[in-house]
Amino acid sequence: MRDYDEIAAFLGTWGPFQRAVFLALAISILPNGFVGIYIVFVGDTPPHECLIPEEYNISEIWREAAIPMVTQDGVLKRSSCTRYKVDTLRNYSRLGYIPNLDVNMSDIELESCLNGWKYSKETYQSTIVTEWNLVCENEYKVPLTSSVHYFGALVGTFLSGQMSDRFGRRPALFVMMALQTISIFIQIFSPNWKAFTILFFLGGFGGISNYLVAYILGSEILGPRERVVFCSMGVFLSSALGYMVMPAVAFFLREWRWLVAAMAASGVVYVPLWWFIPESPRWLISQGRLEEAEILLRKAAERNKVTPPEFMFTPTELSSAATKKEKKYNILDVVRSYNMVVIVSLCALLWMIITLGYFSLILNTSNLHGNSYLNCFLSAVVEVPAYVIALLLLKYCPRHFCQSSTLLLGGAVILFIHLVPLDIPELAIFLEMVGKFGITAAFCVVYAVTSELFPTVVRNMAMGICSMSARVATIISPFILYLGKYYKYLPYVLIGSFAICGGLFCFLLPETFRKPLPETLEEMQKIRR
Repeated sequence: MRDYDEIAAFLGTWGPFQRAVFLALAISILPNGFVGIYIVFVGDTPPHECLIPEEYNISEIWREAAIPMVTQDGVLKRSSCTRYKVDTLRNYSRLGYIPNLDVNMSDIELESCLNGWKYSKETYQSTIVTEWNLVCENEYKVPLTSSVHYFGALVGTFLSGQMSDRFGRRPALFVMMALQTISIFIQIFSPNWKAFTILFFLGGFGGISNYLVAYILGSEILGPRERVVFCSMGVFLSSALGYMVMPAVAFFLREWRWLVAAMAASGVVYVPLWWFIPESPRWLISQGRLEEAEILLRKAAERNKVTPPEFMFTPTELSSAATKKEKKYNILDVVRSYNMVVIVSLCALLWMIITLGYFSLILNTSNLHGNSYLNCFLSAVVEVPAYVIALLLLKYCPRHFCQSSTLLLGGAVILFIHLVPLDIPELAIFLEMVGKFGITAAFCVVYAVTSELFPTVVRNMAMGICSMSARVATIISPFILYLGKYYKYLPYVLIGSFAICGGLFCFLLPETFRKPLPETLEEMQKIRR
């Protein structure tokens, strides 16, 4: 069977068909960036302290003194989880005593927040934390919510890859789109934390999966010239644009249910895409469904106003198609040969290193001083030049240079942060943004490198394995930041060291620059021994 790019060469480049597919798939990715991190605002914990109900009938001075002062992160502040025993305070208030003058407050017994909490509404009107009191002994539920979401993404990428390779790219894409949108919509009506988290799991299951399938679909339908642009600007820039819009929407919607409603509403853009996103002709050919592939290609030729060849496939190709129809690939085909196992393992490790650094740096932006909405917006903005650079690298440079240069830049700069004097925090922030720039560009490059390494028959499955590995890194990324409690610069040392190692061992992978995408397992390049 000839290479797909050779079969579809008559379509030309950047015709109406390619532009329509490019735009439709790019639009399909916009909601992923928009809904990707809404938990940052929906699950944020505002300042809070124990509630002292009015019926306790204590004077204002004793009500103010009811919350003890504690030292947290080196700062003296009012306690969030304890109060002085209110019955005792009520007796002192009735007697007219004055706190810290007539009574030594340290002698009064402490108790938990038996009547709930009072939350600051300076930033949020409500979050899932304020609605279900996910604080103090229940504060572990907030990071657990995110972990469950990313676990859903892990399971989703694994299963959707196999679904896409077996049943087709297009049905898998729209099933995952529907799952993401419906689960987020139902989340608006969550009666409790458990229901919210289960639905968040389903949202993670569908969200990352439709992103991955759309990436594969675009890389297979589009020709070599359009493919490079789509795999950088079309995919990642679309996600970044959605990411940039999200904090602006969150700024005006301070009630968490209204914000989730806006997230669910973004799924409306998926509906018209049904008529603009076709199945992958490359996948149809790999399955021996040549008649369906020919119909799609002739429709594409009609849209591009070009004349297709009278006979699109040779008699030999048509006769061999019948045998291909019987061949179905599964996960065992990905791990059957030494060559495939090593390449999958190296790619999965690269994905883990890059994802660990990327999400750790995103989560760390919340630790920077300033407005949380502005910080989130700036975190998205810095990704735009990274994707532009990634596009130029992918277009003109070998893949080894693309992957190693971005990882080595990001790793070296992040590793250098621990040498910055404490009295120059601005320089440390600047270096962190430069490091995020490098890691973000590497994130874009690794998608292209991985998709070019694997053949069409198992490409989505292999990408699913790599994405699943990345989700493991996403789950543990908050714990990398937690290590900063023991040594402030340890997260930077780990992220930087991992990135530099990844930048070096990526040279073990085969070079795919300006080489046709492999269609079968036999066409796959061999690992360097």
